[in-house]
Amino acid sequence: MRCLILLAAFFALRLPALAAQGPEQSVFIRTGRLIDGRAAAAQSGMGILVTGKRITMVGPAAELQARARGAQVIDLSKMTVLPGFIDTHTHLLLQGDSTSAAYDVQLLQQSVAYRAILAARNARLSLMHGFTALRDVETEGAMYADVDVKLAVERGEVPGPRIFASTRGMAPTGMYPIVSGNWELELPHGVQPVNGAEGARLAVREQVSHGADWIKYYSDRRYYFTADSLLRSWVNFTDDEARAIVDEAHRLGRRVAAHAIGADGIAAALRAGVNSIEHGDGMTDSLMDVMIRQNVYWVPTVTVAHYVAGPRGGIWGPMVAYQKAAFGRAVKKGVKIVLGTDVGGFPWTGDNQAKEFAWYVEYGMTPMQAIKSGTSLAAELLDRQADLGAIVPGAFADIVAVAGDPLKDITELERVRFVMKDGVVHLKP
Repeated sequence: MRCLILLAAFFALRLPALAAQGPEQSVFIRTGRLIDGRAAAAQSGMGILVTGKRITMVGPAAELQARARGAQVIDLSKMTVLPGFIDTHTHLLLQGDSTSAAYDVQLLQQSVAYRAILAARNARLSLMHGFTALRDVETEGAMYADVDVKLAVERGEVPGPRIFASTRGMAPTGMYPIVSGNWELELPHGVQPVNGAEGARLAVREQVSHGADWIKYYSDRRYYFTADSLLRSWVNFTDDEARAIVDEAHRLGRRVAAHAIGADGIAAALRAGVNSIEHGDGMTDSLMDVMIRQNVYWVPTVTVAHYVAGPRGGIWGPMVAYQKAAFGRAVKKGVKIVLGTDVGGFPWTGDNQAKEFAWYVEYGMTPMQAIKSGTSLAAELLDRQADLGAIVPGAFADIVAVAGDPLKDITELERVRFVMKDGVVHLKP
């Protein structure tokens, strides 16, 4: 009887607090042009009803507003409204590494705590640029700090996109910076050194246990052109090691991204069964055919390629031209090309990430194809197409707006005027 009395008293105290929360707030958004991330063309005079964190209705504005009495109204009728952008290749814990010296300074002179503070700043910058989701493909020596930033965003401690964290990249011993000629020094590693098939499986398990949503490994290094005009590379892992990484990740419900620049590295990653090829400068027509058969996505990271070409010199300049030609052929073939910038490889405080859209149009995409690469197709890569990348009922209310028409001028996406994530407005027009 005493327990029942205590339970009754508890619920009597809780009920007023629960009642005070009331129903979820509804917001009605009136659009000018609507690019929903899936349709082949923009739509005019549409409205969006948001309840709580999700979109509940999309339809003609006049009809929808009549059914949205009492909702807060946001008038974007002179703007183009789109789904929040998705960047599938970022490094929140990196601030530009066009040279090895810039990279070494960060790993040797900055604490992980300091780098995490900058990462939180970077998350906010990304959100203000209209990116409401990103896949962070490793921390470059900052261990699992990307998971910490992700949790801080999820818990409302700092503003930022929803983050899909890859934690620590993987490479075999001695095949990724920092590598020193002084064998007496053990310097910080930009990745998790992984050796042997069993070591590969153990590394995947460790990363998943610490919160990894994705697994990322370095398939190759040392890029060079051969007489037959192919961009080649040295492959890092044996096929057994790479397959062990992929098999264990898939067994644990995680997808795998492979840094693969040369044709050899791309081929090795495809043999291993990865889900996405990152960079892929040395892409060939035969490799594209394999990607299409295996439903593998290409994340070309064009912005960073242009950023590092000058400071690095040598082969990096010709690689840009090689990738541009391959990109155009891949668009015609129907390869699934997804937007990823490699921001962090260039400074977060430099070029707007959305510049990547303009590069894709210059390289051969239509503006609508470029927009889908950073919205609905990116959501598909993340296996979150029901939640992200589209303005449809049931999806999260991740919505952005620009003043002009990006189908006429794709650079409009670099000037976002409105940002909503999870039904919360972060940038007002």
